[in-house]
Amino acid sequence: MRLPRLHPRTIEAVKERADIVDVVGEHVVLKKKGREYVGICPFHDDTSPSMTVSPAKQFYYCFSCGAGGNSIKFLMELQRNSFSDVVLELARKYQLPIETLDGPQQERLRKQLSRREQLHRVLTLAAGWFRGQLRSPEGAGALAYLREARGLSEATLEAFELGYAPDQWDGLLNHLQQVHSLGPELLEAAGLAVPRKARSGETSQGFYDRFRHRVMVPIRDRQGRVIGFGGRSLDGGEPKYLNSPETEVFEKGKNLFGLERAASAIRKDDRAVVVEGYFDVIALHAAGITNAVASLGTALSSQQITQLCRCCEGRRLILNFDSDGAGVRAAQRAIGEVEQLALQGQLELRVLHLPSGKDPDEFLKDHGAGDYRSLLDQAPLWLDWQIEQVLADRDLAKADQFQQAVSSLVVLLGKLPQSAVRSHYLQRVAERLSGGQARMALQLEDDLRQQVKGQRWHGRSQKWEQPGEAGLRERAEAELLRLYLHCPSHRPAIRRELRQRDVEDFALQHHRLLWAAISGLEEDNLGPGRIEAINRGGDPGDELADLDLPNLLSDQLLVEQSALLSRLTPLLEPNELQRMALSQPLLQLRGATAALERQRSLKRCRHLLDAWSSQRLETLERCIARLLETEKQEAHAAPSGLAPVSDMENRIEGLFAELNGDALRFQELYYKERRYLEELDARRRACYAGVVQAAAGDLRGE
Repeated sequence: MRLPRLHPRTIEAVKERADIVDVVGEHVVLKKKGREYVGICPFHDDTSPSMTVSPAKQFYYCFSCGAGGNSIKFLMELQRNSFSDVVLELARKYQLPIETLDGPQQERLRKQLSRREQLHRVLTLAAGWFRGQLRSPEGAGALAYLREARGLSEATLEAFELGYAPDQWDGLLNHLQQVHSLGPELLEAAGLAVPRKARSGETSQGFYDRFRHRVMVPIRDRQGRVIGFGGRSLDGGEPKYLNSPETEVFEKGKNLFGLERAASAIRKDDRAVVVEGYFDVIALHAAGITNAVASLGTALSSQQITQLCRCCEGRRLILNFDSDGAGVRAAQRAIGEVEQLALQGQLELRVLHLPSGKDPDEFLKDHGAGDYRSLLDQAPLWLDWQIEQVLADRDLAKADQFQQAVSSLVVLLGKLPQSAVRSHYLQRVAERLSGGQARMALQLEDDLRQQVKGQRWHGRSQKWEQPGEAGLRERAEAELLRLYLHCPSHRPAIRRELRQRDVEDFALQHHRLLWAAISGLEEDNLGPGRIEAINRGGDPGDELADLDLPNLLSDQLLVEQSALLSRLTPLLEPNELQRMALSQPLLQLRGATAALERQRSLKRCRHLLDAWSSQRLETLERCIARLLETEKQEAHAAPSGLAPVSDMENRIEGLFAELNGDALRFQELYYKERRYLEELDARRRACYAGVVQAAAGDLRGE
């Protein structure tokens, strides 16, 4: 069967996601050699490593047989498959959306590409006009600002092609219309013009320039094409910085300011510096620090990080955001995007906050490039920086602030997967919290270790799973999916139950893929908003029953995931016995969800029991001894007799609860989880008893 043509978006997504080292490394044993990898070439009888794989260039090459190319080319040559087959395989592997083209779509794509070329031309013409305006009499103030206030040289002004948007409502509009015959609608599509609000009785709204009386900074893509602008206000007007809106050629989350100029320097230095503002990048480049880029007014996205990692083999990033509250929050958001990669050692992430709250531009004016480079070399790892953020401005002598710091640090350190690294940070944190008191530091380290151990619970962790439970989970998930496919009138109820019980994330990969395909088909027909409303119970979702999901999915999987289709056939085409088992859908639904919840609850019980048993308990005798010693000391200081017996008992109970707080908490949580487990067992028994009773009635003909 001839596959339909793939949409360029799918091809680009695959190229961006498929890392050359990962792809080649699945078929060839690679050994690191400097910044590259070497291995035995699979395309000829190779006896010594003659193939080089470059992560920075995303390219492989064999010096013996001359084979070379990107990830897709490697798999095409190795597997003798077509381009489309390889792209589909990689898209399925990385769970990327697959878009195809039919005849009308191909024509629309040609028109779309032509449209994009027009937009690039409009933006290039606008950049040239802005540059010319900077050298005009109207731009004298802007030029003085750049030279004097910013301290930029002529070479820097020319290198970044800075310009000026004059204080006119339609200066750019008139120029592009009169000289280049470009319509205002095209300028609006490029983000350069804004439609006016029509007044009462007017039919034509008209347009005006988006950028007025601003220094203009062109934003370029990796190919060096102008895709948008950043405009800096010159009269204190708000916003201080105005960016182009998102257009067909400009997506803020996919681009980085200055990357087209910084890519080679990032490769050479093997690290990238990410700052907040355009002028920070410009100032750093002017000072010779040319491996700097800036995010475009948004938090650093995973796509931007992928682009940077492609440029530096060591995957070393330094975030240098402003030291104010907004800068700290931006750094925290950026860390959140790459936290898992950093925790797994796949990325080296550091955070630099300059002294006195300065941004890079200000710091360079006062100190110079040498001092800035020294601070870059000393920038702390992201985790060290986050620890300092937790402890900053907290008075650890106050009990409430001390407890807040401990709670935050436990959450932070609980994320560390490697015990050796965790031990290192536990020791450091304990020393900071103890204020240099060695004995107290040891006690704090032990306490923190126990709390972190409790924090590291993951509800679906395989560590707490026992043999045979994976099979039970697979049967319960299969039962839910079979119900959903073949009991269409109950689909809304099933969705609500899955959401309410928090079991909609299927554990087995082929079940996850099937559920994703189901949701995709339903969202295409009803819209994502409707599906989410059905999940929450805010929409009855009656239209879900109209979809012939088994047939639709069979057709889709045959084209996109034929290997998966055979594994899912028992769900799409149940046998007679399996169909008979669908007689009581709602009872089976509650039984299957209870079975999945029970597995999660069992694992949590095992975790809590382990955490509880590992606690070091303080006995009542030791509590009494400590209180008697305290009473004795207080009596010497101010003789007033011993406390009443009832008061002493309360104090003993209070001290026992305080010293054994973690153990008592784990104990309470464990028994609470056991009670919930009993409820789930009762629910499962009742549901399946009802199903069996109904089936028996059917057999008797009742």
